[in-house]
Amino acid sequence: MKNLADLELKPQLYIGGAWKDSSDRSTFEVGNPATLDVIANVSSATPEDGLAALDAAQAAFADWSRRRPRARAEILRKAFELIMAQKEQLARLITLENGKALPDSLAEIAYAAEFFRWNAEEAVRNIGEVSRAPASGARMLVHHKPAGIAVLVTPWNYPAAMGTRKIAPALAAGCPVVIKPASETPLTMLSLMPILEAAGVPAGVVNVVPSRRAGPLVDTLLHDPRVRVVSFTGSTEVGRKLLHSAADQVINPAMELGGNAPFVVLADADVDAAVEGALLAKMRNLGEACTAANRFYVHEILFDEFAEKLAARMAALKVGNGLDEGVEVGALVNGQTRNKVIELVEDATSRGARTLTGGKAVDGPGFFYPPTVLVDVPEDAKCFREEIFGPVAALTRFSDEEDLVRRCNDTEYGLVAYIYTKDLRRGLALSEELDFGMIGLNRGLVSDPAAPFGGMKQSGIGREGAHEGMLEFLETQYVSVEW
Repeated sequence: MKNLADLELKPQLYIGGAWKDSSDRSTFEVGNPATLDVIANVSSATPEDGLAALDAAQAAFADWSRRRPRARAEILRKAFELIMAQKEQLARLITLENGKALPDSLAEIAYAAEFFRWNAEEAVRNIGEVSRAPASGARMLVHHKPAGIAVLVTPWNYPAAMGTRKIAPALAAGCPVVIKPASETPLTMLSLMPILEAAGVPAGVVNVVPSRRAGPLVDTLLHDPRVRVVSFTGSTEVGRKLLHSAADQVINPAMELGGNAPFVVLADADVDAAVEGALLAKMRNLGEACTAANRFYVHEILFDEFAEKLAARMAALKVGNGLDEGVEVGALVNGQTRNKVIELVEDATSRGARTLTGGKAVDGPGFFYPPTVLVDVPEDAKCFREEIFGPVAALTRFSDEEDLVRRCNDTEYGLVAYIYTKDLRRGLALSEELDFGMIGLNRGLVSDPAAPFGGMKQSGIGREGAHEGMLEFLETQYVSVEW
């Protein structure tokens, strides 16, 4: 286990600043999706372990919340520096347990670290206001207090960034956290704990409870009155269940859920620029992202040119073990994810879609699927209703923009949409017609720690990143006073 030793990582629970086995000594295997080798056996937290993590967080809360904002900020800044100093080792670990290609993993580490740098700056900007009540004349003093313990539940697709996007603003706000990483990829989050220790994060402020028994564990946490925030990134289906659990204790929910992103190429678009944007929006992280372009709507006069150029670019991407040199497309995270991609492609082709490149699973060990372009995909295809979460671009034509808006908005999701046009005014006007929380206008990438990340409809509640990210972990208090 040289890779784990290099990162001072122990495949255990991390509670109160100490490495611990689960209370019943149970473990689960974490495997390499590219080779199917077992990387480690990780302790599997029980509900009792979750309560122990809450005890540790509660014990740490008073001291951490009372620290001066600058003191917390300097710790977060140090965490950023230490993560970047170990970016190569951390990226290799992400590729080992997640399967993505090493360039994707390196990009994720840079993105993950940036949340600590950004929130180091936000920690000192928890600014309130003072005003005078128009009727009574009393002063209204408004400030923001740390909400309390936050439970964080993160997915496998970005095992570092989806955690740091929650941990950093919580710590900036003065809140301790208990984080349950995805059981497919718990090692990356555990590997960050020695780094946070070295940065100065006190024992108990961050606790990690990996578990294969996520349902009972998280349900126990959300029914404890000490928990005041739950932040979840994952599927809408699981998000609904967590909202039900959070309701019993009226816990503040921050939910970043599923997506079904349309990618629109208008008639006046620069085709080459649109192809490059599409490649980024679709193939970043192998398409295993809620922000991945899912449905491509291309104006009929550009359709053939766009499809041919995109297929050529997709076909040229090298598929293989993500740690091998030159590989751009690694393995999907598990067999279930690959099987869903296979099912969605077969469904689309059975309904009349044509395959320009890819379309057949790669033989051999590992959960590989080639970059695939489907054209003339009908509206009733499953891949237009469900997240593909894989390297498949599904293209269809349009001619009428009013009908285009209806087709784009015809989904329960509303996370992100992409638009390509040479006319900025036209693009902005269309953006306002689309019911999505984020728009990539002539850009294939919207994620940025300085931007409010989140969606509309059943794509979530609240925002991560920007100043809004820290506000999710703060309570507003108003004091009425006269002087």
